[in-house]
Amino acid sequence: MNKYLNLTKTVVFAVVSAMALAFIGCKPKALADGTYKGTAEGRNGPIVVEITVSEGAVSAAKVLEEQETDFAKAAEDKVLAQFLSNGGKTSGIDAVSGATITSKAVVEALKAAVNEAQGKVEKVAKAKDTSCDIVIIGAGGAGLSAATEAASKGKKVIVLEKMGACGGNTISATGGLNASETSIQKKLGIEDSNDAYFNDTMKGGYNKNNPELVRNMVEKSAATVDWLISIGADLTDVGKMAGSSNKRTHRPQGGAAVGAHLVPVLVKAAESAGAEIRLNSKVTDIIEEKGRAAGVKVSAKNGDYTIKAKAVIIAAGGFGANPDMIVSYNANLKGFGTTNHRGATGDAFEMVKKFNAALTQMDEIQTHPTVVPGNGTMITEAVRGNGAILVNRDGKRFCTEMATRDVMSKAILEQKGQTAFIVFDEDVRKSLKAIEGYVKNGLLKDGATLAELAGKLEIPADAFEATMAEYAKIQASGNDPLGRKGNEMPRPLTEGPWYACEIGPAIHHTMGGIVINTKAEVLDANGNPVPGLYAAGEVTGGIHGGNRLGGNAVADICIYGKIAADSACE
Repeated sequence: MNKYLNLTKTVVFAVVSAMALAFIGCKPKALADGTYKGTAEGRNGPIVVEITVSEGAVSAAKVLEEQETDFAKAAEDKVLAQFLSNGGKTSGIDAVSGATITSKAVVEALKAAVNEAQGKVEKVAKAKDTSCDIVIIGAGGAGLSAATEAASKGKKVIVLEKMGACGGNTISATGGLNASETSIQKKLGIEDSNDAYFNDTMKGGYNKNNPELVRNMVEKSAATVDWLISIGADLTDVGKMAGSSNKRTHRPQGGAAVGAHLVPVLVKAAESAGAEIRLNSKVTDIIEEKGRAAGVKVSAKNGDYTIKAKAVIIAAGGFGANPDMIVSYNANLKGFGTTNHRGATGDAFEMVKKFNAALTQMDEIQTHPTVVPGNGTMITEAVRGNGAILVNRDGKRFCTEMATRDVMSKAILEQKGQTAFIVFDEDVRKSLKAIEGYVKNGLLKDGATLAELAGKLEIPADAFEATMAEYAKIQASGNDPLGRKGNEMPRPLTEGPWYACEIGPAIHHTMGGIVINTKAEVLDANGNPVPGLYAAGEVTGGIHGGNRLGGNAVADICIYGKIAADSACE
C-alpha cells in the first residue's frame, strides 16, 4: 500500500541539526521559528495550510481548511509528505494524477506560508484599467485554445480565469478527443470517415443538434488533432467510446487521461505565444458600446478594473455546478451530485442579455452514469470501452454497457439503491493507464477470486460468478442478448484479479447555451451576429443536441476555441 495514503492531516518530519543547517543555507532567507499560514484556491474552495518552523527548518505541515472531495484528500497528504521530505521546499513537487487542481493549490498555499516565514511581504499593485486586442473569459480548454491561436497570430491577448488555476472542467476530462480521418487513425490502420462521425453525433444527440455546427466540428477535427500535436500534445492512442461506430477517441499513449495532459500543454503554448493569463480574476460584466462587445469589467484581489478590447471571446463553461439553475431548467435533477468544478456556475448567461443574445436547449442537461457516489470522481467511459461491464446488487448485468450516457444513467437509477458496480479484470487494467489513478486513490475493491470480490461488494457470489461465466461465453460468441455489439466486447474478463467500483449518475454536462454560428460568432434573437462577441465550449448550445457523446466535449472546445480566435482576429 502506498505509504502516503496512511498519513493523517498532520504530517511531522524530524530534521537533524546538520540537515537543518543545510536547508537553511540553500534558502534565500532564513526561516523564523513559529507557525505560519498560507492560502490558495482549490477545486472546491480555499485551501488553508499551516507550517511549523523549528530551529530554522520546517518541522511540520498540515491542512487547516479545505472543501475538496474525499478522492482529493489523499493528494493533499502526498503533497505535504513531498514538501517535508524535500526540506520545506515547494520546488519539484509532483502534482497528483486525478487531483491536479487540489495538489497544485496545496503547493501554492505552502509557498505562501514559507514566504511569510521568510518575512516576505507580497506587494500587490492596485489594479489598473488596460486594453488589448482580444480578451477571453475562462481558461479552460476552449479559452486556452483560443488564446494560443490568437496570440500566435500576433494579437495582444488577455485571458481571465475566476478560479485560482487554469483548466476548468477540461482538467478532469479523461476519455479523449473525438476526431475522424486523422493522421493517427491512418497510422494505426483504423478506418473511419467524417460522415460516420457526423452521423454518430447526430444520432447520439437525437438529431436535436445543429447539423451545420456538427458538420463544421467534424470536418475540422483531423486538422485540430494535428494542431494539438504540433504544440506538444500526445494524442497517439485511439479508443472507442459509447455511441461511436469506430475507434476515434484520441488520447495520450496507453489511454491516460486527456485533460490533465492537455491543459498544461495549452497553458505553455498560450503563454509561449505571448498570451497573458490572469488567475483569480472574475469577469463581472461585458462592456457594450453601440451594440458591440468592447471589453469586460473585472474583479480581482487587487481591485476592480476594466479591460477594453476589440473582441471578446466567452469560454466560461456551463452551469453544471449551479444547482439552482439546473433545477430551474430540469426539476427532475434536484439533489443530483455533479462532476463539475466549483466555478461552472453559468455567469455568462446574464452578461449577454444586454446584447439580446439567443440561448438554446438550456433544459438539455446530461448526467454521467459512472461517477463515484458522494465523491464526484468520474470513472471514464474508456473503462467500459476497453471491456468492463456493469452489475447490480443482485450480481447481474442489466443493460448494454455501451449505451449512450442518458440511457445508461436511466438504467442505473432503476436498480436497487440507484447505483451499480463497474467490474473489470487485470487485462482491462493493463490496457488503460487512467485506471491506475483510481487504484492509487483507493477507489477500487479487488479480489483474487470472483467470490472474494463479491464478498467485498456485498452481492451474492453465486449469481456474480454465473454472470461473469455467462459474459465470457457472450464475448466469445459476439452475440449479447442485452445488445452490446461484438466489437464493443474486446475482452472476456477472465484474467484475475478482478476489480470493481460503485458508480451512479451525476450532473456532468450542460448541452444548452449561447447560440453561435460556424464562425463562433454569438447570435442575437434575430439570428444576427453580435459585433465583437464570440463564444466557444460548454457555454454554447446546439452542438450536442439532446445527449453528448463521450469524447465530443474535448473536440468541441478545442475546435471552436480555435475558430473563435480566428474569427476574432479577422
